[in-house]
Amino acid sequence: MSQTTGLLFVCLGNICRSPLAEGVFLHLAEQRAVRDRFLVDSCGTGRWHAGERPDPRALAVARRHGVELPSIARQVDPGADFARFDMLLAMDWSNRRNLIRLGAPDSRVRLVRSFDPTLDTANEESLDVPDPYYGGDEGFESVFQMLTRACNGLLDTLLAARAQG
Repeated sequence: MSQTTGLLFVCLGNICRSPLAEGVFLHLAEQRAVRDRFLVDSCGTGRWHAGERPDPRALAVARRHGVELPSIARQVDPGADFARFDMLLAMDWSNRRNLIRLGAPDSRVRLVRSFDPTLDTANEESLDVPDPYYGGDEGFESVFQMLTRACNGLLDTLLAARAQG
């Protein structure tokens, strides 16, 4: 296994869900003292918000939980991103389909919530992280909690795989 594992969190506009996932994962990895084992970034399948900081509501919910969101929105770069990152973590089925349509290897595109140990992963609809953009603050809190469970499960999975060899 390589020195670092590259993870790219992907949503539609890269200002709500994927920057939250990126920040949560980095926070959890830092807490476990394994931050240096991962190359982590986020992006969107669209470019509407390129160059912007995360949505103020995403920043606020992260701040309330002591999590920093370092990202600046950008659109996925198929040529560079698909070569650079080991795992492409889509926030929902639509983003997953878009990544594959853009040429991402199917085997490296996963739904982030498929790592949530509290979910029945056979229920495909439960694997979407809903987009909180058009809702209120409570949607951002709900998404934050979903992503925390999923990122903890993802980190557990990756660390267990590394330990096995």
